[in-house]
Amino acid sequence: MSAAYMGRKDPGAGAVSAPQRLGSHGSGPGQSVLTRPKPAPPPLPPLRSARPQRPGAVRRWLDRMDPDTRYDARRVLTLICLLPLLLILARGAPALLEDPLLMSYGFTVLLGTITMFYLAYTRYDDPSERPMRKRPKARDLESFPALPTTPRVSFLLAVKDEVENIESCVRSMATSDYPDLQVVVVDDLSEDGTQDVLRRLEAELGITVIYLKKNLGKKGALVRACEVAHGDIIAMTDSDCFLAPDALGRCVRALVDHPELGAVSGHARALNAGFSFWTKAQDVWFEGQFRVAKATESTFGRVTCVSGPLAVFRRDAIFNYLPAWANDRFMGAPFRFSTDRQLTGYVLGQKWKGQELKRKYADSPFVTRRDYPEREWRVGYVYSAKVWTNAPPRFRPLMKQQIRWKKSFVRNLCFTGTFMWRMGLGPATLYYGHVLWVTAAPFMAFRHMIWAPAQGAAFLTLLYLCGIILKGCAYGLAFKIDNPGDARWIYRPAMGLLSTLLLAWLLPYSLATIRRGVWSRSAT
Repeated sequence: MSAAYMGRKDPGAGAVSAPQRLGSHGSGPGQSVLTRPKPAPPPLPPLRSARPQRPGAVRRWLDRMDPDTRYDARRVLTLICLLPLLLILARGAPALLEDPLLMSYGFTVLLGTITMFYLAYTRYDDPSERPMRKRPKARDLESFPALPTTPRVSFLLAVKDEVENIESCVRSMATSDYPDLQVVVVDDLSEDGTQDVLRRLEAELGITVIYLKKNLGKKGALVRACEVAHGDIIAMTDSDCFLAPDALGRCVRALVDHPELGAVSGHARALNAGFSFWTKAQDVWFEGQFRVAKATESTFGRVTCVSGPLAVFRRDAIFNYLPAWANDRFMGAPFRFSTDRQLTGYVLGQKWKGQELKRKYADSPFVTRRDYPEREWRVGYVYSAKVWTNAPPRFRPLMKQQIRWKKSFVRNLCFTGTFMWRMGLGPATLYYGHVLWVTAAPFMAFRHMIWAPAQGAAFLTLLYLCGIILKGCAYGLAFKIDNPGDARWIYRPAMGLLSTLLLAWLLPYSLATIRRGVWSRSAT
């Protein structure tokens, strides 16, 4: 990336259309905050997941305890809830010793599920509400520079052909209740009327809009936004998302209170949850992926994917690696997926990969402007930072989404997988265990659904399906506990069956077509 690409108007890529008269949204560092009255935030979506929920009696009782007592109480309550799964595990242990080849897969999956539930519900604390339990030692904590009490935030968005969603997304960004905010939107050569909407919002909200003359793709567009972003914190969202007014502020609070965190992820649910069977199933699935999977990783400070709906980074944790991100190549071709996973990998792995990446782009202004030290940053997850994203509403776009995600999984494995073993036993076991599960899924599906019936072992097929449903029911009941009154928990076992029996087969296809793909946020 040349010096001309950063810091000056580039007629080949696009022009910044946000005059300095707009106060904080178009001003430089140190200038005054936006003085015009801030518009009222748009109403929250009419979803059950968007309704304020008063903490239940058990939660209020736990919150009144001191940290150590609360931790012990949560352990007891969680073990009681997990008791049925523990009994099934104990009941199957003798069979594992008798036939380890047959029983090892199901036993390992069940043990992993129990472990994740235990960690997520006993050790996870929302870092915007109270200190995380597992933090660096005081001596190591001093090596992380503290952020200002109210750091400047640059909120970035790349958009292409999202005329139906872009206004609600941008309004939810610009009306966030965070006080010192710069909003930068990059239009990546939209052709459906998105630019007209952005011009109107630009004049009304005082945001910065960059209209590209050449398509750069999502990563390239976001890096273009970073050229004019001057916040201590760089936040990003997707163009089909809608944020709660306090979501950004909660993520910022987590970073301020925990200097060791280089990035945090918000909590996403489906914006179109009631549209179809597919969106209902994904909404429940999203809840589990964040509340259980990301919460488990967060207990170690090693969340491996700061998800696109709300990704919030410290500037000093990513700035030097933006050219590597924008120009990422894999198997000899530009790689346009893995936007959130790969950038998270740069935060987690810069202690081991940072110098090499900076040398590769040593002439980039993102490196020469300021060389930030490589640090062993941690990455967290903020459960209370709510954001809603449009899930694919039909079967075909769902398949396209899953193929993109699996390509990202493969690419990220070849980067993050090279250093996760250095992170300690817990994070390494979670990461490589997940890799093993995803890799083995198509082989297990073939063995149990095709080979076993052909060999007359229908009982093995039945046992396999029962295991999938059992795991789905466990996640469904966790959803029910976290979302009282929401009867959609039943979609979680259905999503488990869909994932194991159909989506698992997409991994070989994604690997075979990994060099093919075009960026688009459209879910239609």
